[in-house]
Amino acid sequence: MSTYIMPMLVFGAIGLAAGILLTVCSKIFEVKTDERIEAVNEILPQVNCGACGFSGCADYAKAIVQNGVPTNMCRPGGAEAAGKISALMGISEMTMVPQVAVVKCSGNCHTAGDKFNFQGVQSCKAANRFYNGSKGCVHGCLGFGDCAKVCPQGAISIKDGLARVDKSKCIGCGLCAKACPDKLIVIRGVDKTVDVCCSSKDPGKIVRTVCKSGCLGCKMCEKKCPNGAIHVEDNLAVIDYEKCTSCGTCVTVCPAKVIRKCDEVYE
Repeated sequence: MSTYIMPMLVFGAIGLAAGILLTVCSKIFEVKTDERIEAVNEILPQVNCGACGFSGCADYAKAIVQNGVPTNMCRPGGAEAAGKISALMGISEMTMVPQVAVVKCSGNCHTAGDKFNFQGVQSCKAANRFYNGSKGCVHGCLGFGDCAKVCPQGAISIKDGLARVDKSKCIGCGLCAKACPDKLIVIRGVDKTVDVCCSSKDPGKIVRTVCKSGCLGCKMCEKKCPNGAIHVEDNLAVIDYEKCTSCGTCVTVCPAKVIRKCDEVYE
């Protein structure tokens, strides 16, 4: 029996010493984390969309606590999340205008014709690589729903071959804008309610041959706007939201009805 006792004592002593050593080392080399990082991360919506400029909510939370970056950079979280984080960090609340996605195209299957019937992989990205897509207008929405597939809120649907945004669900994360190969989706503040729902920079004559609801570049909106907030650039009406008061004058005078109030856009 004594033959086994000594080795057992030796191994026991070695194990005890190793345990003590590991405990001491863990204390010496311990990387202390700020509990506020986890608290901030819990406030964030965990969409991990990257709209804040960081790879995900955890990285943004870490940057807020350790680097003092603004607390109002999370679009999905909006003003509510910004307020809670500011309170947690003990700083003044930063204002934030909620954001929403806008599809800058009006060419549905009733107003925009097709060049051919695309039979490949049913995605906008794949179709866009094939002669800029099947639509007659190479600037228009292809309607295969790449944007809808990435939307975490189910706020985008495809109706009559055109992506439509449900503003009551949209959190302005911008994932749909990143997914659109033609960059037809933009993110803007909900406080602005007028949009030019077209992205074609072709001359009006060409636009009319491929789409009945495209911008003609006629400058009627530019001439009538009382605030100088809309101008035609490269045959396309562009709104300066810093000047726009959403009065709706441009909406009324647009002969193509391509400038619309948001309630008309989000159907």
